[in-house]
Amino acid sequence: MSTTTDTATDTAAGTAAGTATGTKGAPGKLYGVGLGPGDPSLMTVAAVRAIAEADVVAYHSARHGRSIARSIAAEHIREDQVEERLMYPLTVETTDHPGGYRGALDDFYEEAAARLAAHLDAGRTVAVLAEGDPLFYGSYQHMHKRLAHRYDTTVIPGVTSVSAAAARLGEPLCEAEETLTVIPGTLPEDELAARLAAADSAVVMKLGRTFTKVRGALERAGRLEDARYVERAFMPGERTGRLADVDPATVPYFSVAVLPSRIDEEPAAVRERGGVTVVGTGPAGAPWLTPESRGALANADDLVGYTTYLDRVPVRPGQRRHGSDNKVESERAEFALDLARRGHRVAVVSGGDPGVFAMATAVLEVAAEERYADVPVRVLPGVTAANAAAAKAGAPLGHDYATISLSDRLKPWEVIEERLRAAAGADLVIALYNPGSRSRTWQVEKARALLLTLRAPDTPVVLARDVGGPQESVRVVDLASLDPSEVDMRTLLIVGSSQTRESSGVTWTPRRYPEG
Repeated sequence: MSTTTDTATDTAAGTAAGTATGTKGAPGKLYGVGLGPGDPSLMTVAAVRAIAEADVVAYHSARHGRSIARSIAAEHIREDQVEERLMYPLTVETTDHPGGYRGALDDFYEEAAARLAAHLDAGRTVAVLAEGDPLFYGSYQHMHKRLAHRYDTTVIPGVTSVSAAAARLGEPLCEAEETLTVIPGTLPEDELAARLAAADSAVVMKLGRTFTKVRGALERAGRLEDARYVERAFMPGERTGRLADVDPATVPYFSVAVLPSRIDEEPAAVRERGGVTVVGTGPAGAPWLTPESRGALANADDLVGYTTYLDRVPVRPGQRRHGSDNKVESERAEFALDLARRGHRVAVVSGGDPGVFAMATAVLEVAAEERYADVPVRVLPGVTAANAAAAKAGAPLGHDYATISLSDRLKPWEVIEERLRAAAGADLVIALYNPGSRSRTWQVEKARALLLTLRAPDTPVVLARDVGGPQESVRVVDLASLDPSEVDMRTLLIVGSSQTRESSGVTWTPRRYPEG
């Protein structure tokens, strides 16, 4: 008959250890044995061999003493093997331990590792059983971190709950260039929503008491209808289905939420309702995208935008891309809204922040027409060119500032001059957008000449070109030395106020303005 000892009741491994064999003088070997999701037939041959080789079989359990890991491996445990039941002292985050919940668990892990070390020091081979894979959200990893550097250790991988859930759903998790995000349901809801919105495919672990929060996060991320639910995959009581249909009161800990591959989703034409989301990609694409914007781009059936900005967005199978020139904003907006009327989810791709000299206004102007009254439009913020350039230069926008476009394509130059005088007269820092292009070469010189009548010649000016891109260049010159020939459409200028300072290439505007 096998001998079982408990961490919660025994203080040393010596009594039970006397019944196990071992080679004195040579330390034993440690195995972390992955058992798969629950069906004993999914255990690997290597897992069965490791258990057979062991003198000691250890497994974690809750305070009731039952261990799912042991139940999976039961037919392979012999009567002559010592069993070490590593019983958690608590399973909820309420404890009077001076170190709190984390402190109580750390003490438990230290004690459990010490028990296993006693066996290993006596020359015994120890197999620690783990549901799923030992190093994937498993209790074994806490033993591994405390023992693997001291003893010969082998980890036997197991089928994870992620793979088991996908198998039971019968739906691909990832295809082509899609990425898979694995998220613990214990994260705050805001963080869950952000990560789910940005994910291609995703699996949320540790549901149970977190289910309502996870469901809310999926809904906020616009992914609830895509979500699937898997409970006890390959175990008795297995259940699968649409997550939106699951009663939160029935959800156990051993369940996961799955967002399968997006490829070959339901065609847009059969959707009852589409919509337009105007997405700001920041100054240079992927590194500057917010999680919400990533999610909107990934969720879209169609991407519409200026070709240069579309090129910043990864190509996804099945997603349609509609590129156009940068001077057809109204036509682009109308095209996107017409797609949405036909049930498509459309992302209009804009550089920077879509509400700052970009596509949001163009879309909203057209959307105000009666024929588009039933088309929902969302605008998602992005990092503005001015904020990106300011951060690279230091903090020139640290006090009051104005943003002015030097393009006279949509407003007369006389209006631009009037606004420049007003901003300069108020001693505001001025961020100048669209300062020049192949067809507009004189505006920067005109603006410089005007500003020199109201600002000192040594006023710092930030020249930020291609911020975030491969040809990024950020320099500081004084206003009198500003060379218009160095300025093009990819350049943003920040003209300092009378208080703006520059030192060793770093520019800032003090928060406090002098009185009087």
